[in-house]
Amino acid sequence: MTTIKTTCRLCGDIELHPKDLRLELDPMKDAGNYRFTCPACDHIQRRPANARVVSVLLATGVAYDVLPTDPITEDEIAAFAAALRDEEDLVRLLAT
Repeated sequence: MTTIKTTCRLCGDIELHPKDLRLELDPMKDAGNYRFTCPACDHIQRRPANARVVSVLLATGVAYDVLPTDPITEDEIAAFAAALRDEEDLVRLLAT
């Protein structure tokens, strides 16, 4: 079985199998991100994947999602601006 080596931010070097990862592909680029849950600490992580990494991960059978490219609407911008205006603790706002 194929083994994929990557790094957990908390645990260091780890080995995963294709079923343990998922690619998030940007339809406008030949790159994206891959995400996984560390088998040692259960921390969910996301890493950038350039074209070469995407190609290798797809070749090993890693499942993928194509991310939607829906533009931000005027209503979403207005709601965000209102939230910025009304929220005193901006750190709390960004955490949601």
